[in-house]
Amino acid sequence: MVNRMKKLLLLLTTITCACSSVSITGVHNANGFSIKNFKTFNFYDVDASGDGIGENYQNNLKLLKEAIEKQMKLKGISLSTSEPDLLVNIGIVISQEVQTRQTDFSNPADRTAYMGQRSYSWQSQTVVVGSYREGTVTLDLVDRVSNKLGWQGSAESVVPEKEKNIPALIEEGMAALFTKIK
Repeated sequence: MVNRMKKLLLLLTTITCACSSVSITGVHNANGFSIKNFKTFNFYDVDASGDGIGENYQNNLKLLKEAIEKQMKLKGISLSTSEPDLLVNIGIVISQEVQTRQTDFSNPADRTAYMGQRSYSWQSQTVVVGSYREGTVTLDLVDRVSNKLGWQGSAESVVPEKEKNIPALIEEGMAALFTKIK
């Protein structure tokens, strides 16, 4: 019985890990770039403005920087404000997306009941069924001395509606993104 429980737990863990809500895109590694060549890093100043900045922006940016710092430490690189070897630029884009579907005459719910009108016609149309926010975080790792981009990658995900779920998503996204840095 205990063996069965362990196997079931292992299976559930594997399924959960395989269904990541974060996708990694646009990974680019410059020739000769290796994260192992750097010992310190710091962040470029983040300059953001506009209507898209929500009330939790500053807190979420802080969480993002903490997650990046954690991943850098795991790679043996520490935060330094005094002439760091590597500079990290953070790009954040949040967009409002609309989910739609196409109506279909074969679906009775999609067609209007015929009422005997001779001018009746039916045509397929796009129907909005929901909306969601999609977020993309892009990291640029820049060699401070040469001022050249060494690595770039992006993590994308649907942004949770509940603010309490955002810290876990940030951690997941940065962990996934940092697995691509060599």
